Amino acid sequence: MIQDIYPSRLDNSFKNLLPDNRDYLLYFDDEGRLLTKIEGGCLSFTEASGKSDAVYLFSLDDRRYFLSVKEYECLTEGYEFRSLRELRDKCTGKEVFAAFTAYHLWKWYSDNKYCGKCGVYFTYDTTERSLYCSNCRNRIYPRINPAVIVGVTKGDSLLITRYRHGYAHNALVAGFTEIGETLEQTVEREVMEETGIKVKNIRYYKSQPWGMAQDILIGFFCDAADEGDIHMDENELKYAEWIKREDIVLQPNNFSLTNEMMRVFKDGV
Repeated sequence: MIQDIYPSRLDNSFKNLLPDNRDYLLYFDDEGRLLTKIEGGCLSFTEASGKSDAVYLFSLDDRRYFLSVKEYECLTEGYEFRSLRELRDKCTGKEVFAAFTAYHLWKWYSDNKYCGKCGVYFTYDTTERSLYCSNCRNRIYPRINPAVIVGVTKGDSLLITRYRHGYAHNALVAGFTEIGETLEQTVEREVMEETGIKVKNIRYYKSQPWGMAQDILIGFFCDAADEGDIHMDENELKYAEWIKREDIVLQPNNFSLTNEMMRVFKDGV
């Protein structure tokens, strides 16, 4: 999966640092595209050059990553603004995980420039990963959205779906946890809403950070509780079918929890 970068290691602890010319300085445009260069399927990022108008994000091995708080003024040869989906489709390696994680933090900073209580411009805290208001003392922290990925099984078949909009490859039932729900209740509700199937024997599989949507994805397997007749939500999905394990077509890369869960079932693990 995208976070499986061993023996490399992400250090996401907050530090009050300024960049130097050994560090990466990441630029996102207003559409959330990241300034990168792609060579041979590998990503590279712009270097800091000693700029101070940046906030520390994290370290990956011995490289530190910073987020520019100003727009990029002049494109460097070979570098382009690219969407995370493009990076996901074209690239491999730990740098893709770095890009997704950086996007998660950029999105939070970008969406929270002003205090939601009084409208005053937020200040970057120097002791922890937070933003605070000097006027009303409001303080906020990065948001993480819990969402479930559900592998629904019936004998040697897996419930495979495709979204009506967005990602075009095979997927599993997925959805966000609502206020007042347990994760298991989210599983039951999302499967019922999207496919009309009741489930039983819900069991946890694995989790995954997914910065593209500021999510923490929680994977579950479960069994159809009855015959598993599908009544698909056509507004959400364009496809939902029971597929025999040997006939499952996987996604084109190994980044997602969804793809790993499909592969695990396909291989009979």
